[in-house]
Amino acid sequence: MTALKRLFGDGFRVFFLAAGLFALFSMGVWEGYQIVQAFGGVLDLPTAAPPHLWHAHEMIFGYGSAALAGFLMTAVPSWTGAKSAPHRFIAVVAGLWLAGRIAVWTSGALPSALVAVLDLAFVPVLAANLLTQLIKRPKPQQMIILAILTAYWIANLMVHLEWQGLTADTAWAGLRAGLLTLGAMIMVLGGRVTPGFTRNAMVQSGREDRLPLNPMPLAALAIAAALTQPLGYLLGVPETWLAPFALSAGVAGLLRVALWRGLWTKDKPILWTLHLSYALNALGFLTLGLADLGFASDIAALHLLGIGGVGGMTLAIMSRATLGHTGRALIAPRPVALAYALIPLAALIRCLGAEIPAFATPAVLTAGALWLLAFGLFTAALWPVFWGPRAKRSPAKAAPT
Repeated sequence: MTALKRLFGDGFRVFFLAAGLFALFSMGVWEGYQIVQAFGGVLDLPTAAPPHLWHAHEMIFGYGSAALAGFLMTAVPSWTGAKSAPHRFIAVVAGLWLAGRIAVWTSGALPSALVAVLDLAFVPVLAANLLTQLIKRPKPQQMIILAILTAYWIANLMVHLEWQGLTADTAWAGLRAGLLTLGAMIMVLGGRVTPGFTRNAMVQSGREDRLPLNPMPLAALAIAAALTQPLGYLLGVPETWLAPFALSAGVAGLLRVALWRGLWTKDKPILWTLHLSYALNALGFLTLGLADLGFASDIAALHLLGIGGVGGMTLAIMSRATLGHTGRALIAPRPVALAYALIPLAALIRCLGAEIPAFATPAVLTAGALWLLAFGLFTAALWPVFWGPRAKRSPAKAAPT
């Protein structure tokens, strides 16, 4: 099998590689733009949208959708026992994702309707494929993923409607809803895999007591409260009405992660990064609720969610799934373990910049540099794994995704 065919043989290979490369490209462009601005220059981008909106859109709907696709195309067949998608289908959907990224990047020279069609085509095709698998053994906790994907797609549609001039002020709400759907997805999926993987590791080590606890009422509260946030922005609900639910999601999420025995993972980077990322995601919801009530920075909350929650959890899942599903030990290579630490640091620095205006520009540039270093380490360390054959033997088996 050629390396190229192998790349399209598994959803995680091509989409996690694409996510890593696009994380570098999109943040590299934004970092370069910020540097030029800081020195009083002007950097013209080929996008129709202002640079800050392109940055937000592509991190949420570009990077985010690639990470989601890689995970779901790998996890859903494992959950349902269905066959994985064939090479050709994976190549087609990867092509759709790439077409969307090129269209948005060159949108200044393309009709806005064409940009919208190309960018909006990817998620429905992905969701349709997942539906054909999930419908065979429908479970509420899995079908909810399709509902979240639908909200995610509608959020992107709202952005494009304003970019086409069909609405006056839906892009801002669409971007927020898109980010919050990713945060809600972490409440669902992160709340499943983090205690599950930790429990498996504990049992394999011989531990039989004081295992992670995951009370269903607390999980239901965290997930339901988190889901109110993207739905609220899609429906135009006032932020002050959403604040109590954001606070509830944050508190419930932090209580959940406190029950998962995170201290046990302190010498296991591939596990503690899951706990820390889930906690930062919950803290992002909590901060958003405070911001809605005027007690915290709105920008700090969104970047805590985007960098610490979404960035951290996707990096953790992408690296773990790549190692596990290629037959390798579930031990993070040193560069990847360093990347795990850099993302929370980037989130903290970016949040401080939002709270302290005098520190804003250095914070943006420092956080961006840390993001680039983290994803550079991730992509470089796992590059041969994405393209290479499955390992013949694995010192440690992967837990189910």
